[in-house]
Amino acid sequence: MLPLERDSVKDLNLKRLALFSLFCGASWASPAACQQAENPTPKADAPAGTSTQATQTPASETAAPLRLTLEDALARARKNSVKFQSAVTDAAVARQDKFQAATVLLPSVNFNNEALYTQPGSVSQPVRFIANNAVHEYVSQGNVHEAIDLAGVANFRRASADAAVARARQEIASRGLVVTVVQDYFGLGAAQFKLEAAQKAAKEGEDFFKLTEDLEKGGEVAHSDVIKAELQMQERRREMQEAQLGLLNARLDLAVLIFPDFNDNYELADDLHKAVPLPTQAEFEQKAAQENPDVRAALEALHAASADVYGARAGYLPSVSLDYWYGIDAPQFAVNGPNGVSNLGSSAAATLNIPIWNWGATQSRIKQAELKRDQAKRELTLAQRTLLAEIKSLYAEAETAFNELGELSRSAELATDSLRLITLRYKNGESTVLEVVDAQTTAAQANNAYQDGAVRYRVGLANLQTLTGALTTP
Repeated sequence: MLPLERDSVKDLNLKRLALFSLFCGASWASPAACQQAENPTPKADAPAGTSTQATQTPASETAAPLRLTLEDALARARKNSVKFQSAVTDAAVARQDKFQAATVLLPSVNFNNEALYTQPGSVSQPVRFIANNAVHEYVSQGNVHEAIDLAGVANFRRASADAAVARARQEIASRGLVVTVVQDYFGLGAAQFKLEAAQKAAKEGEDFFKLTEDLEKGGEVAHSDVIKAELQMQERRREMQEAQLGLLNARLDLAVLIFPDFNDNYELADDLHKAVPLPTQAEFEQKAAQENPDVRAALEALHAASADVYGARAGYLPSVSLDYWYGIDAPQFAVNGPNGVSNLGSSAAATLNIPIWNWGATQSRIKQAELKRDQAKRELTLAQRTLLAEIKSLYAEAETAFNELGELSRSAELATDSLRLITLRYKNGESTVLEVVDAQTTAAQANNAYQDGAVRYRVGLANLQTLTGALTTP
């Protein structure tokens, strides 16, 4: 060996040693891995019938996939959707606020216990503080209290309206969740069909590329046809990879929406292309005009704002409070005193509060409440106008998608048949490579448009239920 070659081999060995030292010095390299890297030994095959940890398959992957219908997906989404559960929580909290506002209008009962000690005074004044009755004073009394105030009635009306608003918003959230689930559910179905079509197109691209190579060898076509066919084959492969990615993302999006834990081991039970009737426009308009949650929420918000005006004006009116006490207020903590006289007794009080002057604060609160009420009126009229517009717009959208769906299906069939015929004509030398490539592109686009059209129609039906509350199913 020449000296130059020996130096090269020596440098190579030094580099290998440095890399080995760096690998073993890293925090993630185990001693077993370093020993294996230093003394590599052939790995014996595992005997038949034995299994190792590396070859074991997780139970979630081996378990049978869950067949998921649209109704199952909707039920699961209602349980696991954070946004929808937030609306449910808000409605429950509003119900408790209403209950609490109602209890304020009812009498309350308390039992008060108190012990007072005052420093003794002189003979003429037994205690130092004239406000106190004795050196030792014990109070143990039950108290029934009732406040009669129109502001409390206004607060109850406000709480009732807020509870109705929360219920309406819960219904809005529920209907919006249906649209999201339908879009993700059938979007996943469309992604599956698109992947199948992309795999078929990729296979057709490979077959056409092989065909052009065979024809070129026979001198029937130019090399440019082979180049064009190869470019088309590569494009179809990229489209297949994109379709695989789209299917993965669609599956994960639906899994995150409906499952409390991560689970992508499921399959769809409902067919995207199953015929679903479109309700008549008269039936749809009749249902949409009844108990629309958006209009109901705006109407109840107006009622709440009106209650605020009522409560603010109650600041000009007097309020009455009534109290009744029963128990002891005596120098001894006992039912009877030393002389045998009963310490038990009762008393009552009525208080009338008449507002006189507060520097215009009540008038300011009234003005503030009236401004909010006027804004609530404007929002109500907007909700009504929006409802009338959506009744026409959403039905037109669903009707258009329904009418186009048949044409898209027919276009996909024609494009597939056209690709088959043009490919046969190319084999016979009656068409060009550009016609075949154009037919392949047209077939892929027509199939994707058909799948998107089917999803559009299903989402259109889901949008109709945001107004009617009923989802049209097969």
